[in-house]
Amino acid sequence: MGRVIAVANQKGGVGKTTTAINLAASLAAAEVPTLLVDCDPQSNSTSGFGFTRDANRLNTYDVLMGAVAAADVLQPTAVETLWAIPAHKNLIGANVELVATERREYRLRDAIAPIRDRFQFIVLDCPPALDLLTLNALVAADSVLIPMQAEYFALEGVSELLDTMERIRQSLNPALEIEGVVLTMFDERTNLAQQVASELRNFFGDKVCVATIPRNVRLAEAPSHGKPALLYDVRSKGAESYIRLAKELMDHAVRRSQPAPAPGAHPAPVLVPEPADIQPTRVTTIELQVEPNEPATVAAEHGSND
Repeated sequence: MGRVIAVANQKGGVGKTTTAINLAASLAAAEVPTLLVDCDPQSNSTSGFGFTRDANRLNTYDVLMGAVAAADVLQPTAVETLWAIPAHKNLIGANVELVATERREYRLRDAIAPIRDRFQFIVLDCPPALDLLTLNALVAADSVLIPMQAEYFALEGVSELLDTMERIRQSLNPALEIEGVVLTMFDERTNLAQQVASELRNFFGDKVCVATIPRNVRLAEAPSHGKPALLYDVRSKGAESYIRLAKELMDHAVRRSQPAPAPGAHPAPVLVPEPADIQPTRVTTIELQVEPNEPATVAAEHGSND
C-alpha cells in the first residue's frame, strides 16, 4: 500500500503547495507511481499542474462528500507516473457540510483506501489552517512533512501543529508520525537562518531533512506555466533541491521496509533505485541522476515542445 504523506503547516506562505507539487513530481520522475491530492480550496496545486479552473470537473469536494469514488476523479499529469485529484473553491463548503456527518474525520482516509495499492506515495496538500480539511488529511496520513521557513514565527507555528498531531494520535490516528521537517526559502548565508536551523536540529534531531529548499526564482515562476520546477527548468537550484528531498524520502521508505537488525548485527546497507529517465508528453526529455549524499546532477536534452 502507498505511503500517505500530508504536507502540512497551519502557517501560510511557508511553501506547502510548492513542496507538494515539486515533491510529487520528483518522486514520479523516479518512475515511482505517485498521487497528489489537493485538499486546499485555493486549488493552487491544481493550477500548478496546468489544470484550468473548472466547476464541472469532479474534485476533492465530491470525494469527501461521498458523491464519487476517488478512482473516478484521478487526472493524469505531464509526468507519466503522476496522477492528481484536483480541488475547487467549493471545497471550502466541506468544512461546514461535514460537521454533522458520520465519521467526518475519516472521510478522506476511507475515500483513498481503495486506491492506495496503486501508488507508492500519496502526497496530500493541506490548507494553511487547522480546520476539518486538514484534520481529514492528518487522519488519512501515515506521516507529516512540515515545510518551514527559517524564521522564529515559524517555530511558534510548528508547536501548534505538533500539539494537534499529538491529539490526533491519541484519538484518531495512533500511527501518525513526522516524516520530516524541511527548511524552505532557505538562505544559509544569514545568521538567523543558521540559528533557526540549529534549534530545529536540536529539537527534532534526524527528523530535520538534510535537503533544504533555497529561495529560487524558477520555483516561483513555474506555477504560472502550469508546471513543476523540474519540467520548467530542470537545471534550477530549486528543481535539484526537490529531487534531493524526494531521494531522501525514498531512502526513508526503504529503511522502513527492512527488518530490524539482530542485536549486535550491523544494519544492511540501504539500496535505493536510481531515478530513471522522464519522458512526459510534450515536455523535454530529462535524465535525473542522484547519488547518495551528493548534489543532484541533471542532464537535459533540449527538444521541441510540439
